[in-house]
Amino acid sequence: MSAESGVPTYRGRDGIWESYNWRELACQEAFDRNPEKVLKFHELRRKAVLKCRPHRGHLWLSQLQKKRTGISIITQNIDGMHQRAGNTDVVELHGSLWSVRCLCGKEEILSEFYPSYRCEKCGVWFRPDIVWFGDSLDSQIIEKALEEISRCDLFVSVGTSSVVWPAAGFPLHAKKNGAYLLQINPEPTELSHIYDTNLRLPASLALSEKYFPIEKYFSVIE
Repeated sequence: MSAESGVPTYRGRDGIWESYNWRELACQEAFDRNPEKVLKFHELRRKAVLKCRPHRGHLWLSQLQKKRTGISIITQNIDGMHQRAGNTDVVELHGSLWSVRCLCGKEEILSEFYPSYRCEKCGVWFRPDIVWFGDSLDSQIIEKALEEISRCDLFVSVGTSSVVWPAAGFPLHAKKNGAYLLQINPEPTELSHIYDTNLRLPASLALSEKYFPIEKYFSVIE
């Protein structure tokens, strides 16, 4: 989703980790050694994201949510692009660039830049509220995602490689619970065979009434 808006990916060709060393910028050990360096790097990431705009696929999902109830978005992206497009009920598996937290439990939501690098409550450094290398995912977030998937009738996978767990197991969970599965991805994935329909298109094109007529798929499951 976000790559089509111009947000650099983290892995793969021209990904962030081809230019930067995550061991110095994206793990708890790096933050403990040099929090200012890590925070400044993430500030650069937010500035880069702000230069990008949601594409028409993001906007179509937002319109769809206004027309129908019960549509949830589960994302591995941390850039907040869905929210900028007006999407609601977004479950962020890996956290958000726009949130920071402290060990004391205090959290702050950012508009653009950090209001303060240190927590006013206890004085320690805020850390970005995202999943770094070596971190475990928040079990409550995973449970929320699984709850949404357990009761879904239509499961749409957009652009994911289906190799990063636990998200790679979500379509299997949806299939087990009787959902109709639709995959949107220009390239096949390891799980393409379990989907009822595969659209070999980019998200900005596939997420439209032309290629994804929602009534067609709801008529399949209703």
